Amino acid sequence: MMKLYVLRSLLLLFLIPFYAKAQTVSIAEKTKTMKVYNGYKPFYWDETTGKIWLQIDTFDEEFLYQTAIPAGLGSNEVGLDRGKLGATSVVKFSRVGNKILMIQPNYSYRAITNDAAEKRAVEQSFAQSILWGFTVAAETSGSVLVDATSFFMRDALKISAILQTNSQGTYALDETRSALYLDRTKNFPMNSEFETTMTFVNNSGKSGAYVNAVTPASEAISLRIHHSFVALPDSNFKTRTYDARSPYNTNSYFDYSTPISEPIQKNFINRHRLEKKDPLADRSEAVKPIIYYLDNGIPEPIRGALLEGASWWNQAFESAGFINAFQIKILPEGTDPMDLRYNVINWVHRSTRGWSYGYSIADPRTGEILKGNVSLGSLRVRQDYLIAQGLLAPFENGDLPADNKMLQMALQRLKQLAVHEVGHTLGLMHNYISSAQNRSSVMDYPPPMATLNSNDEIDLSNAYTNEIGDWDKISIQYGYKQFPNGTDEAVALDNLLTDASKKGLTFISDRDARDAGGLHPNANLWDTGNDPVTELKRVMQIRAKALSKFGENSIRKGTPMAMLEDVLVPVFLFHRYQVEAATKVIGGQYYSYAIKGDGQMVTKSVSKEEQLNALNAVVDCMDPKVLALPERIIKLIPPRPANYDYDRELFNRKTGLAFDPLAAAEAAADIPLSFLFNTSRLNRLVEYQAENGGLGIDDMIQVLTTKLWNGQKSIGLEGLIQQQNEQMLLTYLLAVSVNDSASFATKAGLLKAIDDLKTKVTAQLKKTKNNTQKGYLLLTLERIKSPEKAKATLHQTAPPGAPIGCGTNEN
Repeated sequence: MMKLYVLRSLLLLFLIPFYAKAQTVSIAEKTKTMKVYNGYKPFYWDETTGKIWLQIDTFDEEFLYQTAIPAGLGSNEVGLDRGKLGATSVVKFSRVGNKILMIQPNYSYRAITNDAAEKRAVEQSFAQSILWGFTVAAETSGSVLVDATSFFMRDALKISAILQTNSQGTYALDETRSALYLDRTKNFPMNSEFETTMTFVNNSGKSGAYVNAVTPASEAISLRIHHSFVALPDSNFKTRTYDARSPYNTNSYFDYSTPISEPIQKNFINRHRLEKKDPLADRSEAVKPIIYYLDNGIPEPIRGALLEGASWWNQAFESAGFINAFQIKILPEGTDPMDLRYNVINWVHRSTRGWSYGYSIADPRTGEILKGNVSLGSLRVRQDYLIAQGLLAPFENGDLPADNKMLQMALQRLKQLAVHEVGHTLGLMHNYISSAQNRSSVMDYPPPMATLNSNDEIDLSNAYTNEIGDWDKISIQYGYKQFPNGTDEAVALDNLLTDASKKGLTFISDRDARDAGGLHPNANLWDTGNDPVTELKRVMQIRAKALSKFGENSIRKGTPMAMLEDVLVPVFLFHRYQVEAATKVIGGQYYSYAIKGDGQMVTKSVSKEEQLNALNAVVDCMDPKVLALPERIIKLIPPRPANYDYDRELFNRKTGLAFDPLAAAEAAADIPLSFLFNTSRLNRLVEYQAENGGLGIDDMIQVLTTKLWNGQKSIGLEGLIQQQNEQMLLTYLLAVSVNDSASFATKAGLLKAIDDLKTKVTAQLKKTKNNTQKGYLLLTLERIKSPEKAKATLHQTAPPGAPIGCGTNEN
């Protein structure tokens, strides 16, 4: 029996390979009833099971993996917009037995060397990421078939987490309500495209206001997710080194093969591949022009404006020596805008106005831009139209005037929007100093340039420029100019930027401009003019003129009178961004991104005289006479009718349904105070005064208290605004005095100012016989006792005001 058992066992072991081979299913057999999609990565659709099967023919060969949202939520606040891109990853398939791993190599850390051991040391020192594991289901001649359904049906963009982070509810993916979206699942020779409909369910019954506003049933949110597998480009792309004075986004990594004497971090600019047909010619057509496709769902006249504006970039490429190298076309019908072969400009609808974006998909290995992807918010143009409507009060006859100057201005801004966002996808960052350099770049944020004509009427004919800027030409030359053989490219590029700075053309980025404690006086969003203080005074004249005309002629016939408030908001706060710009003069510093030896100014102090001039101009904007709306306007704004909601675009109110002119004044006064009392600015005032005798905290507070607290007491609405301003100033004094971000010297200066104010108010209390005034003084003293209770609003009371824009691209 023992011998028989051994013989059986040996026979079984001998037959196992034959059984295994017989049980291995071929790809043809496995997929015989499925629909085949031939192309870059062949795949199959099994309609009976709703599964997608992926055929993998090569292993350890890198390709690009990209995710995106082709059909979004429709809420700007949540950010899950149509056209939004996910992460860009270089990946490869590796086989281990019957397992297929999708591996993402770590390109942040490299060794650019021919020494294999040196490369291996770096690769083994830093982690890779295995994004997914597949199981072989069929095999033919080295090609394998795997079930990829779960990979494509996962929450690849972390949508559940995004909804929860934005306090919109706890949502989870429901596979029973999710499926492949076959209309946009396609295959091409160099790319494979997959799309899914994904439903996220909230079983708790608690969902956020943003979700409730845009979904037919907030318990279930159905979006679409797109996945792209794309062949990586060849190795002929030539990288270009980043210069701190240039405005480009970068492809950065650490090269551990770098000699010790050289920087280990390498920075190369992101740019499209663009080459001349005739490299020897000064001007030549491109081997392959850069073509952008405009969403064919955009209506006229918006479509025409966007086409014209985006095409301005060809002016810059012409200056770099190319002929017709940048082109704009309408997206052909049936073309998928998610297809990575197409640079696209998407028209995105949301429930509220929101940002526009310009993103690029770039090869993580080199920085070569493979796809420009622009998302333009459709409602922003209506805000521009509203601004023009408020400035012009054009409805004297009740209906639209024949020339419709509001539409003209709004369309002109759309041209700016298109060229701006496309600029991001060409590799460019914002340049927020260009408004102070004669509007030299479309990569700034431009508000409408309103002027007073010879008849003392508001003129919007020069609201926006009609061409690419001088700095933009320099930028494209730096990124795309093709130099003749034998040229020292580094020297040529350095000369380009050095010559530009000599002409007064420079670059200041997002970080410098967006900080509430901003340092550079000329680096601002939405400002105009070469000097922020002079321009503030001019803008205040425009605001005064617009308010003097404001009334029934500011809305069309048949419009509820309550809607006047919608038009009033951007007029009343027309100066808000120029105020912000002027505050940066106070505690400011001029500087550049200078390179050693380039001859640029490195840093330059702002004189005490300049700062005092700016401070007085800013505080003048808080004068009760400036902030008090005339009674004739207040009487024109009743409560809103039924079905007209009170929303964030209006002033906050403490008066119930009634329009609150004090709330409007509070919003306008809080804006400058919040910037003036930024702790970074106050800390700098202390230090700069000690270093060079600049404006100090005591100087600033003296101006503020003199103008806001010590002035002639007003009566009526102006009197209430004056008291409100006084208490807002006290709020900031108290709040910053206990703020841990404030330096000891800053706190000391504020405590001295508070004590002086306490002494003064105490003396007034002993003298006054007016009960109302007595109560007000008692309130002031009571507030001084509890500085920890003072809550600065940081201009959150003001309605959102940016007329149109984008993110940091970031943009």
